[in-house]
Amino acid sequence: MKVPEQSTSSPEPLLRVSGLTKHFPIRKGLLQRQTGAVRAVDGLDFDVRPGETLGVVGESGCGKSTMGRLITRLLEPTGGKIEFEGQDITHLNVAKMRPLRRDVQMIFQDPYSSLNPRHTIGTIVSAPFHLQGVKPTGGVKAEVQRLLEVVGLNPEHYNRYPHEFSGGQRQRIGIARALALKPKLVVADEPVSALDVSIQAQVVNLMEDLQDELGLTYVIIAHDLSVIRHVSDRIAVMYLGKIVELADRTSLYKAPMHPYTKALMSAVPVPDPKRRGMKSERILLKGDVPSPIAPPSGCRFHTRCWKATDICTTQDPPLLELRTGQQVACHHPENAPDQAPGETVLAGAEGAATVVDVAKDA
Repeated sequence: MKVPEQSTSSPEPLLRVSGLTKHFPIRKGLLQRQTGAVRAVDGLDFDVRPGETLGVVGESGCGKSTMGRLITRLLEPTGGKIEFEGQDITHLNVAKMRPLRRDVQMIFQDPYSSLNPRHTIGTIVSAPFHLQGVKPTGGVKAEVQRLLEVVGLNPEHYNRYPHEFSGGQRQRIGIARALALKPKLVVADEPVSALDVSIQAQVVNLMEDLQDELGLTYVIIAHDLSVIRHVSDRIAVMYLGKIVELADRTSLYKAPMHPYTKALMSAVPVPDPKRRGMKSERILLKGDVPSPIAPPSGCRFHTRCWKATDICTTQDPPLLELRTGQQVACHHPENAPDQAPGETVLAGAEGAATVVDVAKDA
């Protein structure tokens, strides 16, 4: 159920996250004293509206998967606040979270490790009913077979084991399990990255069809920008534990504001026959992503940014709405007025990225 990208009267958010952080302690020595922390997620602010799909993109290690596990409460947050339907669920214990598990479900990245190889498909998909004490009309077996049919599998395979299925089929089993209790919010962590390209489109289309039929709300975590563009209403771009840009799909792909987003977008191939032979700029960032144990001061992207100035090294830019429906955390945004005019670009910053002209071959 796609929502309009721009709405004058937006509904109350289904999920609201503010100041969310997760630091994993580093302990050393005989007494296991804490000597530092991995700042996997370091201050996230966003909301998800009913019926929409929020895409989350970024390089490996930026905290996307940790964020997904935090909002489903599979991990305990270090700080911040998570609200679901207006209820604060940040620090609910296991017993109090159990009723909410009906409404918040997760599809895991690896369809091979997320299914117990000792259990049949019927046992795996029926587990949510038994855990929640739900007795569907017609019986559990009939409902599980219906769910298998909904996700494109043969209901007669009820008694088969995971090793008898392909990767795409296993992911469909994971989707059936997540949808068993008719949740309101589904967090999908790289749902197609472990699948063959030929199967990816089938799974993505299945998720879209199920969203239309069941009125689901998705948070889809991925590193494939073409998949995210196809399925998302709004997109959050993460870098080293923070959201650097949050915008609706059209605005982000048409005019990205953060330099990091621009670099990401330049890497997306454009399969357009009209552009064959035309040159396209690709921005190649130099250096590696800094360690989340000791992230850079100020803007975390300044060590790889070709526009970095002194203010970028000292002040962490806030996430501001510079255009309707488009928020960015940058002192020197692209396609928008400079937030810190008059600053001199740091020595060596211009060499932080290389622009390459790439011809679109036939």
